[in-house]
Amino acid sequence: MAIPQSFIQELLSRVDVVDIVGKYVQLKKGGANFMGLCPFHGEKSPSFSVSPTKQFFHCFGCGKNGNAIGFLMEHAGMTFIEAVKDLAQQTGMQVPEEQQSPEDRARAAAAKAKQDSLSDVLEKAGEAYRDQLKITPHAIDYLKGRGLSGQIAKRFGLGYAPEGWRSLASIFPKYDDPLLAESGLVIVNEEDDKRYDRFRDRIMFPIRNIKGECIGFGGRVIGSGTPKYLNSPETPVFHKGRELYGLYEAREALHSAGYVLVTEGYMDVVALAQLGFANSVATLGTACTPDHVQKLFRFTDAVVFSFDGDGAGRRAARKALDGALPYATDVRSIKFLFLPAEHDPDSYVREFGQEAFADQIKQAMPLSRFLIEAASVDCDLQTAEGRARLSSQARPLWQLLPEGALKQQLLSELAQLIQLETAGLEKLWAQQAASDQRFAPAARNAATPAPQAPNAAFSQAASAGHDEYPQFEPHYGEPPAWSGANTFAPSNGNSNWKNKNPNWTPGSKFGNSKYKRDPAPVYTGPRTVPASRADHAARLLLSNMALWENLASEDHAMLCALPAPHGALFAWLESVFHEQGALGWSTLQAEMQGQAFAADATRWMAQENLGVTPGNENATPPDPQEARQELRRLLHLLMIDRLKQLETEALVQASTGQDPEAQQRWRSLHERRKALMASSVVPSDS
Repeated sequence: MAIPQSFIQELLSRVDVVDIVGKYVQLKKGGANFMGLCPFHGEKSPSFSVSPTKQFFHCFGCGKNGNAIGFLMEHAGMTFIEAVKDLAQQTGMQVPEEQQSPEDRARAAAAKAKQDSLSDVLEKAGEAYRDQLKITPHAIDYLKGRGLSGQIAKRFGLGYAPEGWRSLASIFPKYDDPLLAESGLVIVNEEDDKRYDRFRDRIMFPIRNIKGECIGFGGRVIGSGTPKYLNSPETPVFHKGRELYGLYEAREALHSAGYVLVTEGYMDVVALAQLGFANSVATLGTACTPDHVQKLFRFTDAVVFSFDGDGAGRRAARKALDGALPYATDVRSIKFLFLPAEHDPDSYVREFGQEAFADQIKQAMPLSRFLIEAASVDCDLQTAEGRARLSSQARPLWQLLPEGALKQQLLSELAQLIQLETAGLEKLWAQQAASDQRFAPAARNAATPAPQAPNAAFSQAASAGHDEYPQFEPHYGEPPAWSGANTFAPSNGNSNWKNKNPNWTPGSKFGNSKYKRDPAPVYTGPRTVPASRADHAARLLLSNMALWENLASEDHAMLCALPAPHGALFAWLESVFHEQGALGWSTLQAEMQGQAFAADATRWMAQENLGVTPGNENATPPDPQEARQELRRLLHLLMIDRLKQLETEALVQASTGQDPEAQQRWRSLHERRKALMASSVVPSDS
């Protein structure tokens, strides 16, 4: 929305920047101005000045300055619109919305009223949970056992949800109030309309937005129940992909520490705050998203991601890397801290102390090093194939970086590892990026005209080369086409070849002809559509999801780019794997209910048992190493199919004469396909 400048000026004339800043910074009168410790960087001597006459703040240490709107944007992480609305609410002014229709204004007002109502309900529930904690000994004992003090529990507003199924009915007179369900506090059974509390016998962690308003809860089970952590569902006020637990409580500590520490759990944040690391936050049971990273950089220029050193921690770190790369400018610091597998941040500090943990943070792995490590997975840099794989896996990561010195330096380092000149690698990646964009799935599905190559010699060479390996036919996500026509008959129409039934046996001594027909095959029921390579790959990954971790970025991209339903399934699998790790088929089948590919996935898994003989139904499942090698073989063939398809499309592009690089691109694709097809043994992941 566009806010008139006249309104902005009127708003700033009604607020006092000293009052606004004073809510966050302790100010003392110093001459004509007010002075305090800068909230934007750590300092011991006040250099932060607020001028009541100029309605302006300025730090002589870090250079931050601005008006009341700018302060809220810098310190509270608000957007411009949010800051204006916040100040307008404080002064009783109404933000003009002339550009909106009456219907839009009515909808916006209704949405705002709904958000306010939901926040009120959540605040009331949070207060009840806090009161319940005070009178529940076993919940207090649990927190004490985790080393938490009453002071830190009060600071984070920890509470307790009782065991009863309808405990909130004593807090809210109207237990059937729709707001209780919309806020996620109550679950409604659609079949019989019965209602019950979502959170029962759990330590409750209120989740606050940057203004300090309660927008949801995280509940930690006491004992051995499942799930261990239970979060509020998505609501009009709560979106876990955009919110961070503890950010509201950590704001001031972020400025004094100079960095934010991103952990994996609520308890880590609370415990670290008590142990001297109040600058900690946590994602809300989901992978770190670009929205999370963008929000963090509103408060600090340095982020340290802390993960366990096990496989799940590495997967979470890899996801965080993807989210952080677009924001890794030259003036920001992004690091990755991997603790020993037996420790989380809380246990590490308690065993080794604050200084040891602080040293671990200082020695955390820089983003540049982690990018190279992630790109080098399964790459044998002693071979040309391994270095080529590194190039393929590093390109999508490198291209996410914003332009700057860091991006150029990483290009040089990667070029050295790949053993190419920097300029050559950059040109190669630019060509590959252009090819990816040109031959995106949408473009591949579009109808393409038959090529009319202007260069006859090039066309003949391309055609010859393209059919050089006829045994490799494209099966890129689809079963091979079936045709009853005789494809070997001459095209002039004068053939005496018997076309009515191609089942003839040469060299027969019976009958008047030297050919005879084979007997008709025995009918065995309806034909089962032959499984494609993509079907088989899906079956392997659905039955052994842990294989996904062994795939390279190029493999992920190829699988996710397959036509529906395969591509959609693989994209969904990748998301589930990053968030929940490897799941069994029965769990996956339940999770994917409602997805467009669910029926296909069930059919593909059923095909696995088509060849099972009676008595062997419970045979030992395939060895994981064999499954890994089989998947690698399939990906090898799928890549060949992919390259062959791209070659054809390059020919089409060359035929138009509008793309001068199409011929060179075809040659590069063709050479790579030849190299892959010449490989007698498909490389394994070991």
